[in-house]
Amino acid sequence: MLTWLQRDSLDFPPLDKALREPNGLLAAGGDLSAERLIQAYRHGCFPWFQDGQPILWWSPDPRTVLLPDELHISRSLSKVLRQGRYRVTFDQAFAAVIQACAEPRSYAADTWITTPMQTAYLELHRRGIAHSIEVWHEGKLVGGLYGLAMGQVFFGESMFSRADNASKVGFVTLVQHLQAWGFVLIDCQMPTQHLHSFGARAIAREQFATFLSRHLDQANHADWLA
Repeated sequence: MLTWLQRDSLDFPPLDKALREPNGLLAAGGDLSAERLIQAYRHGCFPWFQDGQPILWWSPDPRTVLLPDELHISRSLSKVLRQGRYRVTFDQAFAAVIQACAEPRSYAADTWITTPMQTAYLELHRRGIAHSIEVWHEGKLVGGLYGLAMGQVFFGESMFSRADNASKVGFVTLVQHLQAWGFVLIDCQMPTQHLHSFGARAIAREQFATFLSRHLDQANHADWLA
């Protein structure tokens, strides 16, 4: 039975209460306050819903993750990186990145990054929890991604690209920095061929929860504005 969250409580049901079909649906309702979002990610779930739906909270099993030291870079992408055609920055244009991620895609007219979702993650950015990676070409924003950093875990949310390989360059640059900063896990949430090409793999939800318990409260060495 699906759990409905109350606005006066930040508690989520145990992850093993998530439905098998659809895979990982854990709870519904509540709100998108910064406190609830922080608790959700710490608990091992995330919001994902469309306009007109209640807020839905998910914890899929298995969970797609990338260990930074398992990053795979193809030969063609290595060549693009060496060419240096793009400039990558951190936390310089969070609002523009999340808005670009919310734009309709060629394969889908709707977006789950609704206006309330953008507002909620902008607040997390103001609190120093949500971060953006920007990819620039000739002064224009051509790609990027955003997510949350807690302890030694980075929770990836969405990416976009307006130029060939732009989001890939941003992602690789992020992973390389996370590795140098002492992060041990990147949460990719759901599987895609794109992520698997970088070395992402599926782990059991229980194993993911163990990663969180061990590393969410460990220090990292991130310097997002360096």
